[in-house]
Amino acid sequence: MKVHQLLAALSYGDAIGNEALAIQRQLRAAGHESDVFAELVHPRVAHLARPLWEYREVSSPETVCIYHFSIGSAAGRLIHGAPDRLVVVYHNITPARFFLGFHPHLAGLCHHGRRELEAFAPRTELGLGDSEFNRAELEAAGFSRTAVLPIVLDLSLYERPPSPVVRRRYDDGRVNVLFVGRVIPNKRFEDLIRSFAVFQKWLNPRSRLLLVGDTCGFERYLDRLRELVRELRLDEVVFTGQVDDDELYAYYRLADVFLCLSEHEGFGVPLQEAMHFHLPVIAYDAGAVRETLRGGGLLLRDKSPDLVAELLDRVTHGGPLRRAVLESQARAIAGIRGTDFGAVVAERLSLLRDMHPRDARQTVHPEGPEARDGRATRPPEPS
Repeated sequence: MKVHQLLAALSYGDAIGNEALAIQRQLRAAGHESDVFAELVHPRVAHLARPLWEYREVSSPETVCIYHFSIGSAAGRLIHGAPDRLVVVYHNITPARFFLGFHPHLAGLCHHGRRELEAFAPRTELGLGDSEFNRAELEAAGFSRTAVLPIVLDLSLYERPPSPVVRRRYDDGRVNVLFVGRVIPNKRFEDLIRSFAVFQKWLNPRSRLLLVGDTCGFERYLDRLRELVRELRLDEVVFTGQVDDDELYAYYRLADVFLCLSEHEGFGVPLQEAMHFHLPVIAYDAGAVRETLRGGGLLLRDKSPDLVAELLDRVTHGGPLRRAVLESQARAIAGIRGTDFGAVVAERLSLLRDMHPRDARQTVHPEGPEARDGRATRPPEPS
């Protein structure tokens, strides 16, 4: 088969782009013709994608298109009107409420993105969520046939040498509390800072908070966070900005604990990365966090700063709690290692065989509830 992929952007170090490339490797290994087409491509990965406008050269009723859904995308408008058999991979749309006051334009895009998702429901033969959390949202949006295509990390990539510069700068005997993720409001960086303030002031003065992630586009939010750091008179709160892979691996290796207090996660790749690096994870139980951890880590229902600080202290001091957390994570990583991603991709694509695009609704998940019929008929233009 011809099985191509469409993305709004192929970015360096981005989880969506990495998944698309992993899918492509599996498709090619299985003998399928498979290219990645993207509207925007980072220069460092330009050799891995074709420009979006070239997709018309491969488009046909026999072509299977895997579209990584993105709001306000020219790729979405192109494929919605194309004759190809369509598979939508959904990575979640963050609720607009998180961006109000910081990025009104993005808040509007997210709001309309939900409508656009519904518009793709009757057009799509198969909707894939990279978590059960995301699959359920596809079902709620009216997708008739859904399944889970989990992100499966290529753990061999993390064995590359870490940056010696990062190690020299931050491996100084302080307790390093780490979070990895783009600096955006749904990640709740302010909660990380407030919890760290209690930890540093009352439990471990020789500590540091490492916040690793891209800050572009949310400078107003970043300014608010830096103001909070000044108000709390904290030492050693580091915003790194976007980092290269070798720097990221160094941060994981020198950290003592990974702390995630995000309130909306469709899937959290850094959570699994932290487990791979034998870094104990403390995470707020929101969205797909529990599912991503696969039984590992320490899940919180309450993230009050005093409680989080106490847990940070107990986990970083060693003892039975740290050992129990690391043992649970080792089991989770063993499950990831045992997943045959190629077989999962092949199984999901097999659902397209002998299936008409307007087949009766079906959910390919053992516990999935009944799906609703789609309502919209075409994607709205972004405002």
